[in-house]
Amino acid sequence: MKYLALALFSVLIVSCKQEKKQTTTEKAETKEILEVKINAYPNELQQVFDAHGGISAWKNMKSLVFDIPKPDARETHTINLHTREDKIVTPNHTIGYNGTKTWLLDTKGEFKGDAVFYHNLMFYFYAMPFVLGDDGIVYEETEPVVFEGKGYPGIKISYNPGVGTSYKDLYFIHFDPKTKKMAWLGYSVSYRSGEVSNKYSWIHYNDWINVNGLLLPKSITWHNVENGLIKDARKTVTFENIKVSEEAKPSSFFAKPDAAVFVEGKIQE
Repeated sequence: MKYLALALFSVLIVSCKQEKKQTTTEKAETKEILEVKINAYPNELQQVFDAHGGISAWKNMKSLVFDIPKPDARETHTINLHTREDKIVTPNHTIGYNGTKTWLLDTKGEFKGDAVFYHNLMFYFYAMPFVLGDDGIVYEETEPVVFEGKGYPGIKISYNPGVGTSYKDLYFIHFDPKTKKMAWLGYSVSYRSGEVSNKYSWIHYNDWINVNGLLLPKSITWHNVENGLIKDARKTVTFENIKVSEEAKPSSFFAKPDAAVFVEGKIQE
């Protein structure tokens, strides 16, 4: 019995060591995977993410809600961050995306825009710089942009073919060289035209608010552009009642109501 007990004890020790070794290996592999994902971003963009609370913290969040006050109505935008389901509610109409198709609830026929184009437009502008960590993005070097004598380093953003509705869109993110906070977003839109546009718009990001540890915009300002140079402010959009959560909204929240219709985007001339 004495020798049997010693044998069983030895087996137990060996088993524990093997289990510990396996667990350590699994942790090392997990760490390696995380490092690969982090290293996939250019160092400058990683610094921008860190200045805004970190890309890992952003990816832990599952839903985002914000209001956009307008002269005629208030828009409430709700987005499931991982599935990108979204819904925009106004007093006169509602636009939704169920993960596959865009729908419109507009019983009075007052909405004259392009619901497919608009349903996630303001989300992408709002969720900068974090949406630039999505899959299918190509990062390249670009020249600094200069405004009022100050230079802002930047990164050119393009998309692999087939990513999103208009993968030929181009974006340029520029950041403060000292704080690393995002300062400018330049973009050209190719939506449904199939061609890269040479017309660029510029948005100034300089009004931030801390929401659950993430630095998100409180307002963004479009500027006039002349001969490729950024000029004076043209329009400011403000955001209110901002909420970001680790809990996702149920898919039923984004489902098409019976009175709504599925819509297709309008072809741009």
